[in-house]
Amino acid sequence: MPRKKIKKTIKRWKKYSEISGVAPITRRYFVMNAFDGALTMLGVVIGSYVSGVLQPIIIISAGIAGSIAMGTSGISGAYMTEKAERTKKLKGLEKAMLSDMKKGLHGKSHRFATIFAAIVDGVSPAMAAMFVISPFFIVNFGIISSEIAFFSSITITLLVLSLLGAYLAKISDESMIKYGIQMLLVGIITAFICVGASILLGGQI
Repeated sequence: MPRKKIKKTIKRWKKYSEISGVAPITRRYFVMNAFDGALTMLGVVIGSYVSGVLQPIIIISAGIAGSIAMGTSGISGAYMTEKAERTKKLKGLEKAMLSDMKKGLHGKSHRFATIFAAIVDGVSPAMAAMFVISPFFIVNFGIISSEIAFFSSITITLLVLSLLGAYLAKISDESMIKYGIQMLLVGIITAFICVGASILLGGQI
């Protein structure tokens, strides 16, 4: 694709984004679902460790399957939800303007917003989940042990949560340290809950 055409496409997308107001929505989708994806995989990793099952292939398989499930669910769910909301909003505009706006700039903007929000909703949890289990891919090459991969996954999860906290702080113009600590605390509490649940369930099996 020629450079001029790429620039033209990006400019058009920016225009669609401004008209549809999709940016704040996708920011929320990104943070919420990346948060969910990271903590979900943290639970998988901790549960596997406590159960004594740290084979890389098992965790990788669970991570990929979970990422596909979260991605598919996120894309389809967000698409249907956004489509319904955008259709309602567009019909309201059409009623106020007494004209068909589906093929116009507003119609295109709402379709762009629906697709873009769905992609962000689906990709963010899958991406965060794969980051968390990434050390177990390295285990397959014999570079690190499963034990190191386990602690690396926890570290990556806490790092991801800290970055999400910093991102939220930037959006709200608040303290990055405050938001980062809050997100870290959520991650630590989740880790303890996962350990407790795994030990309790393990003792009942």
